[in-house]
Amino acid sequence: MLNVSNIVKDYEVNSEKIRILNDISFSVKNGEILGITGKSGSGKSTLLKILRGVEPFEEGSFELDGETFTPESGSLGAKTLNKNTAIHLQRTFGLWTGPAIENIIRKLNFLREGHESLPLPESPHYDEMYEKSMVYLKLVGMEHKALHAANLLSGGEKQRIIIARQLAASPKLLLLDEPVTMTGPDTKQEVLDAIKDLKNTLNIPIIVVSHLPEIHMYLADRVIFLQDGKIFDEGKPKDVLKHFLSELKPQVQLAPVTETEPIIQVRDLSKRLALIRVGEVLNIKDFSLDIYRGEIVALIGPSGAGKTTILKMMEGLSKIKSGHVGYLHEGEWIDITQYSKKRIELRSKISIMHQEFTMSPHSTVKQQIAFRLSIKMTGAIEYARQKAIELKISDETLDMIYQLPDMSEEEKTQALQDMKMSIDIFPKLFPHVPDTDVMKYAKKVFDAMDLPMSVLDKTPYQISGGEHVRAFIALALATSPEILMLDEPFGDLDPVTLRDVTNSLKNINAKFGTTIVLVSHHMDFVKEVAHRAVLIDNGAIVDDGKAHEVCDLLIERSHATYLEHNIQELAN
Repeated sequence: MLNVSNIVKDYEVNSEKIRILNDISFSVKNGEILGITGKSGSGKSTLLKILRGVEPFEEGSFELDGETFTPESGSLGAKTLNKNTAIHLQRTFGLWTGPAIENIIRKLNFLREGHESLPLPESPHYDEMYEKSMVYLKLVGMEHKALHAANLLSGGEKQRIIIARQLAASPKLLLLDEPVTMTGPDTKQEVLDAIKDLKNTLNIPIIVVSHLPEIHMYLADRVIFLQDGKIFDEGKPKDVLKHFLSELKPQVQLAPVTETEPIIQVRDLSKRLALIRVGEVLNIKDFSLDIYRGEIVALIGPSGAGKTTILKMMEGLSKIKSGHVGYLHEGEWIDITQYSKKRIELRSKISIMHQEFTMSPHSTVKQQIAFRLSIKMTGAIEYARQKAIELKISDETLDMIYQLPDMSEEEKTQALQDMKMSIDIFPKLFPHVPDTDVMKYAKKVFDAMDLPMSVLDKTPYQISGGEHVRAFIALALATSPEILMLDEPFGDLDPVTLRDVTNSLKNINAKFGTTIVLVSHHMDFVKEVAHRAVLIDNGAIVDDGKAHEVCDLLIERSHATYLEHNIQELAN
């Protein structure tokens, strides 16, 4: 059993003390699931980190399995909590490379030997650990991926491996922070059912932090609503969630699509991802799709269906086996998958936001918008081409450099290493942008995103989670791109903040005619924001049509009974 009494937690930001948790008290019985909800920045994840022993706290105490922990428990208390609790943090994808099952074997070896090195197959306990690992993989529905390389699994599949690895520690308290955020409805259902089963098989307290009301309705025995660092409400899931969702703003109307000619033409894309040990993982063959100017199109489907791979191919950031992706640029079709003199000009009209999006923690939003403008504002490419000649950099290499800001940090670092360059190449190639230009470009986007201009002078640490996401979208939109590509960047936003972001995207689409292509597992979000949804499975299009109808088809195919309760129903 877990008893939490009067927990207080402060953070210091720029010499200012901010109270994140204020007098938090609750209990969770063995075999009970407690749900915790609240807006982004309300302290939910911080509370879980305190219970895990990785975050200190100022006042209060909590008791787990008869042992009491206080602010004075120190490193010894943290070590005890680390041993007796298991946690899955949101957007955590850290896994060992190699077959997925080895992540569980390493965890079991740590419990036996004190280190996570991989034992040899001929080791005395290897067979026993392998069999136990398969049991934990079965609990999260991943036994069929046991021999697949962890780095090639989808985001949802990685989450299930992480949960299985945590379960291998036989914890006395299970802490789950957005455990199914980045997964499709089918995977969500499997993981949620696994968590329900764990409630009975483990008979320990389980705490689930989630922004998704349907998750709490399906899983939780009780729900706590955190707001401004305090418990604002506690009780039956439906009652508490209605209280929370009462803050939802009305939906902004989706602007009609009037264009009848495509702006993006995807033709016969093929790509095969395979592993020698397990055979084919994903085979995309002859994939074709049209996107029309001013349209918001969502790519949906099960986890591992190929959505992100297809989006990256559409962005020209992932190599293809065959086919092409044409963009209509100044009356001419440009293939983004092949180098040409005009591809860099095309890229200046496209902004990209990936799953692992991040803003530099030490730079203000204004500084980061200035960098985007320096490479994508009018005249930047001509300036860079002249500088490239002076630096003896070929146009093809400049084209590769221009792709870097649209890549993930890992991809960007590798590309710079391959080119034997550093990030300092950008100020050498692109012009400095004065603050006055940043203000001019930012204002119209900030107005559409309902962001105060004061956010410009803040770092990501000084703004809320919802402001962070909207600031990143503003960053992507500051250069007035014609096309915005989004890969599940909003999955861990609470529904109140997500409605603000959804309304903002619809405002941007209506005011500037921005074409938006997005990948999302969030069916309520897709139904609200998209003109059209494309259902993808095994790298192929299953259905393409109105967002509501295609989302309902995916829900039906996924047997996602947890979606019986949707946000609109609970909010009314």
